[in-house]
Amino acid sequence: MQSVVSFGEILLRLKTPGHERFFQSNALEATFGGSEANVVSALSLFGQSASFVTAVPDNAVGDAVVSELKKYNVDTSSVKRKQGRLGIYFLETGAYQRPSNIIYDRADSCVARTSPSDYNWSDIFKGARWFHLSGITPAISENAGAVCIEALKAAKEAGLVVSLDVNYRRKLWNDGRSASAVIKELMNYVDVLIANEEHIRLCLDITVPGYDTSREGLPGDYFRKLSENVKNAYPNVSVVALTRRRTYTSDINDFSAVLYDSVGNFFVSRKYHLENIVDRVGAGDAFSAGLIYGLLNYSDGKDALDFAAAAACLKHTIPGDVAILSREEVERLVKCGDSNRIQR
Repeated sequence: MQSVVSFGEILLRLKTPGHERFFQSNALEATFGGSEANVVSALSLFGQSASFVTAVPDNAVGDAVVSELKKYNVDTSSVKRKQGRLGIYFLETGAYQRPSNIIYDRADSCVARTSPSDYNWSDIFKGARWFHLSGITPAISENAGAVCIEALKAAKEAGLVVSLDVNYRRKLWNDGRSASAVIKELMNYVDVLIANEEHIRLCLDITVPGYDTSREGLPGDYFRKLSENVKNAYPNVSVVALTRRRTYTSDINDFSAVLYDSVGNFFVSRKYHLENIVDRVGAGDAFSAGLIYGLLNYSDGKDALDFAAAAACLKHTIPGDVAILSREEVERLVKCGDSNRIQR
């Protein structure tokens, strides 16, 4: 089976217990997470061969990271050991009208200090079919951004399909570089674009005139036109997948997605009404993993979209960053809808 390769940073995730505020408690729950690592972990759980490229400390912390990835059967042969530290993010889970809050501590991490010479992409991409990247990684540092460009160039030379999840994180773009300029450069290598309406507007400066984007609940026709505008601006993009989320409170959301394929078909997923959300973090990564899996394994774009949306829906029920799901569980939700019958 040809593999999916991704490059990014895996972090130590430190979360307050329950819905407590930062440092209200004298304990924090420690796990690992990070956008691209979440994607390859979920893909591997779906049964897709997946490999993660990153840099971790050359110490016991780095050992723990590698063990975490291997737990999900992710190939770690391209994980580099370097002097430095592991990035950290602190998570405070919101409730009702109080939103969740994330604090990043990623400066001078191993990935922030990495350089293009650390990776032999022609070797890394042997036997690969797909390369996935998110807009988070180039935001970490100028060095990490340079590695992303080298990886994208090598992926296209190797004939891989390239997907990009824009994943704009305002708090990470703090070194004077323009997020829009960097993301636009990445877009020249992209085949499959994953984003939401806001990130398309902020990072690509693409919108649809005549619609009030400050309001939630934009109509489906807006997303069709927005997808068309993206493909007109970037003819190399063959597939545009956009997630749609309506937030009522921190733990009550609606989630759905749309897909515009290479021949102009426009598909809309089921809308999932989510209540009592366990953990929203990583839902977008579950969507990306589901979409990649679907596009690789299903012949129909609607089937791929439905699988991706269902994976994202189910991730809201799972604590931690990773969508710990089997392919069968996701397919069951696609087939049966919101059935909560006990599986015996």
